[in-house]
Amino acid sequence: MPVTSLPLRKGANLPVPVPAVRARLTWTAAPGAPDVDASALLLAGDGRVRSDGDFVFYNQPRHASGAVRHEGKDTGGASAGTAGDTVAVDLARLEPGIERVVLCASADGGTFGQVPGLRLALLDAAAGTEIAHFDMTATTETAFVGGELYLRAGQWKFRAVGQGYASGLAGLAGDFGISVDEEPAHAAPTIPAVPAAPTIPAVPQAPPPAQPQPQPQPQAPAPGGVRWAKGEEDLPVDMRKRLSLRKEQVAVSLRKHGAAGATARVLLVLDASGSMAPLYAKGVVTDVVERMAAVAAQLDDDGEMQAWTFASHPARLPDLRLGELPDWLRLHVRVGQMSLFGRPKKAKRGLAEGQVDMRTVGIQNEEQKVIAEVRAFVRDHPASDPTLVLFFSDGGVYRNAEIERELRAAVEEPVFWQFVGLGRADYGVLEKFDTLPGRRVDNVGFFAADDIGSLSDPELYDRLLSEFPSWLTAARAAGILR
Repeated sequence: MPVTSLPLRKGANLPVPVPAVRARLTWTAAPGAPDVDASALLLAGDGRVRSDGDFVFYNQPRHASGAVRHEGKDTGGASAGTAGDTVAVDLARLEPGIERVVLCASADGGTFGQVPGLRLALLDAAAGTEIAHFDMTATTETAFVGGELYLRAGQWKFRAVGQGYASGLAGLAGDFGISVDEEPAHAAPTIPAVPAAPTIPAVPQAPPPAQPQPQPQPQAPAPGGVRWAKGEEDLPVDMRKRLSLRKEQVAVSLRKHGAAGATARVLLVLDASGSMAPLYAKGVVTDVVERMAAVAAQLDDDGEMQAWTFASHPARLPDLRLGELPDWLRLHVRVGQMSLFGRPKKAKRGLAEGQVDMRTVGIQNEEQKVIAEVRAFVRDHPASDPTLVLFFSDGGVYRNAEIERELRAAVEEPVFWQFVGLGRADYGVLEKFDTLPGRRVDNVGFFAADDIGSLSDPELYDRLLSEFPSWLTAARAAGILR
């Protein structure tokens, strides 16, 4: 007996009788109509995404669990001139805690009122038969929720929603917990917003003195005192003064924790996932990097710090040379250039020499990849001093098993991993490492700050360096350090 597809009206719902479905969005490919991209959001019980990894869309076509996949565009559906885009959902494989899968779409270059024949069909993924369909109409909306799969009393159901957002992706994003920077009126929103590279204000220079003044020269530190690092003399006056004061505070913090005069190679890792966009736009990350430059300058006088950025993929940044700090901040403290629901954005202008094309970095949190790359760098570039990794993230950690595996394997390496949370949530295994057994030494530190900019330098450096000295002692006793 043939199965008849059930027509649904807006707001109607029905039980989903199969464990896996395909949500197929179709429309008529009329001249002048915008292109349409289907997508899905996986929501927890609070109605919000847990992290960037809970988006499935054109640029990120597969959820980490494998339960939701974007299958891509096709043409020539039931009749000529019909286009479609499909999302597949394996309900049985959804992770515990996921209670809704919202089926969304965005219009590229127009509104949904210009898209005729808009239809959402729910199909049995195994049999290919259509279970239900929902014909939709729209006007000025540029983002649209066609339907949703939701869990109720242990049973998955489907609801026809048909809700649009004239405010575009920014309006839709706000409903589901995505952070989007405010944009000028009439601007086409992208998620995450891409901030312009932060501008380092010019430092007014006093007129040159009648007689040349000698530049400061490198000098050996007093025991537990302040080091002079290569390149300091090339910094603008104000920045050099800040650096000097901060190095003094780093020295004080090391002395308080029993590590006066300690030396180390310092590496920097910066989260560039989508949710970090507001922190880049507001200059928070720029300020963090300048403050970390003081840690590197005090612990290692070569005036250089290796750096990485990461999201879906890691990328090595050019080495931060202390004397070039203003230009480095301007050129390399940048977040990704992805639109969560659309296609990769074209760069508005060419990249400066050494700049990473942030579109290749993506938006999702994949900490384990950059951890592995930093470990490989340390192995390939051995140093006489231990290595301190300063790793900044705003959370959304979900690759817990992979991260734990990398950091456990790193226990025997001369590296201490100091993770700093920048005020979001869901730091996962990173904040639990102190209590994880089975390691010869504790090689991981973690603390979170809701507003790192509000922390004074003394408080920041005390928290940042509180566990590193004890690791130095334990690693030497265990023979990890010589």
